[in-house]
Formats: sequence, structure tokens, C-alpha cells
Amino acid sequence: MKNTILTLVAAIFLYACSNTSSKENKDAESTESTAQHDHSPKEADTSKKKPLSPRTSSMALIDSNHIHIDYGSPGKRGRMIFGGLVGYGTVWATGAHKATIITFDEDVNINDVDVPAGKYGLFTIPGESEWTIIISKDWDMHLADDYIEINDLARVVAPVQLLVEEVESLTFEVKETDSKTGEVTIKWDQTAVSFEIKNK
Repeated sequence: MKNTILTLVAAIFLYACSNTSSKENKDAESTESTAQHDHSPKEADTSKKKPLSPRTSSMALIDSNHIHIDYGSPGKRGRMIFGGLVGYGTVWATGAHKATIITFDEDVNINDVDVPAGKYGLFTIPGESEWTIIISKDWDMHLADDYIEINDLARVVAPVQLLVEEVESLTFEVKETDSKTGEVTIKWDQTAVSFEIKNK
């Protein structure tokens, strides 16, 4: 009788161990299968390339008047810029992608033309020795695709300044020159042009 009970206990123990082992194997298989088909959100891919012509801005205060320029800044990347990538004698959006936007918080005067506070397109016509800078009522467009001269508000002819050091990316600079006057300078490659803005 004692032997029969011991045999029965041993059989139950072996059966229990067998079931535990089988369950562990199934759990392991289930975990592996889930890992293979894991659709949970992954971490953001940080290896994406930065844009070649990032949108950027330049700004300054002329007294209480906030001047803000928003533009796409392409890089030179070994290319011939003026007279090459940017043709002479044609209207240029003065940046990449969308037209460059200049905003005045207060009324200004540009080249003896009164320009009310607001948002405008800043276009240019580059030349070898001088540029024409254009302040246009049109500011929301792709490049200069829809530019029309009739919407020009002010034009300034500015001499080209040759730079000793090369500027890799198109850059706008805005600075206050006195309490009522500011200067906007456009630089790229070895070329710079500037124009004056006066508070009203």
C-alpha cells in the first residue's frame, strides 16, 4: 500500500513538471512571435537629412519698429551663384522655395516711397555691378512664379559690394543705424547689397 501511494505521488509530480515545462515553452514561443510582429510605435528616426535650404529669419528693432525678414536660405555647395544659379537681369525671390517676406510693424519710407506697416514680398533683380531691390504687395507665392511688376510698391537700386570672405548660405542682416534708420544687407557667396529703411 505504501509503495502504491509513493508511486502515485511520483506520477503526479512528473505530470506537474511536464505541464510547467510545456507552458514555459509556449510562453517563450508566444513572446518570440509577438516580438516578430511588434507594431508598437518606434522612436523617431533622427537620421533624416536636414533641409538644404532651411527656412530662417532675421530681425531687428529700429526704435520701436520691429523689422522681420523670413526667407529660405540655400547654400553655395560649390556652385557658381550669381550669373549661374541666380541669373543676372531676372526677378529672383531672394531665397529658396517661397518668396522672401519682409514685415514692418510701423510705417516706413524706402527710397522716398512711403510703405505702410504690413507684410510684403522682397524680390531682387541681381546684376554684375548693381541690384534692384523690390518691395512688392505680393508676398505669398512660390519663388517669383506669380510676380507682376504692377504690384511693386518701392524699388531701390543698390551697388554690389564684393566680399573678401565667402558666405556659404544666403544671409539677411537687419541692423539699426540710428534711432530712425535701419539697414538691410543681403549676403551670399562673395556678394553683398544693402538698402536703407527709415521710420516715418
